[in-house]
Amino acid sequence: MSQLRSSFQEMPGLFSFDQDEAPVPEKGKQPSYIRDHRKRLRGRFMDGGATALPDYELLELVLFRAIPRCDVKPLARALLEQFGDFNGVLSAPPARLAQVPGVGEAVICELKIVEAAAQRLSRARILRKQVISSWDALLDYCHTTMAHRETEQFRILFLDRKNVLIADEDQARGTVDHVPVYPREVVKRTLELNASALILVHNHPSGDPTPSDADISMTEQINAACQTMGITLHDHLIIGRSRELSFRAQGLL
Repeated sequence: MSQLRSSFQEMPGLFSFDQDEAPVPEKGKQPSYIRDHRKRLRGRFMDGGATALPDYELLELVLFRAIPRCDVKPLARALLEQFGDFNGVLSAPPARLAQVPGVGEAVICELKIVEAAAQRLSRARILRKQVISSWDALLDYCHTTMAHRETEQFRILFLDRKNVLIADEDQARGTVDHVPVYPREVVKRTLELNASALILVHNHPSGDPTPSDADISMTEQINAACQTMGITLHDHLIIGRSRELSFRAQGLL
């Protein structure tokens, strides 16, 4: 762990911002109480990992680079109060983040870097992997990318004959309670990728993954179109705020 701490300390200003992008006290010097607090917080993180810190302290660590010389604890708490939890802050639209007092371009950029890194990491755990044996990782990825979206998003996971995930694509985005999906386009894209099976995924911004009549009807239409072309529809997942619903598990497919 001491080697890991050392390697982090030696890293030169990764993702740092110009001074004019962050609020700086008149004399440009970080107060000692802020410096000591940041040192202690980094130490706790390096020793105990993310589980050793509550959401607001983990968010403080993210904000340190964007706002290098000010106390960021009030801003971290304000962001969590506005967006609910750590994931909610990271996935919040830039326009809504900008409405929180104290949030500027540097803060938004830092949050979006962390969000992109989290999504890329979770995606790497399932891409080119056999989906059935990586089901928990797949659900984690779906929740990371979709659970906190404020509008509906429709994704398709494309699988080969061995149920290995070969592509993951965002097909459509809609409103808070509707996203347009066209069975013909779903089948067309599946054939273009030479995929043999699909998993449909979309989110419910309300947080409740219970399928609507429109969700059920759309799934039936896509399934019928897939069967005509010899394509297997394995499942349709609806992602809620804290849980998901599987059409297959519910006997809806």
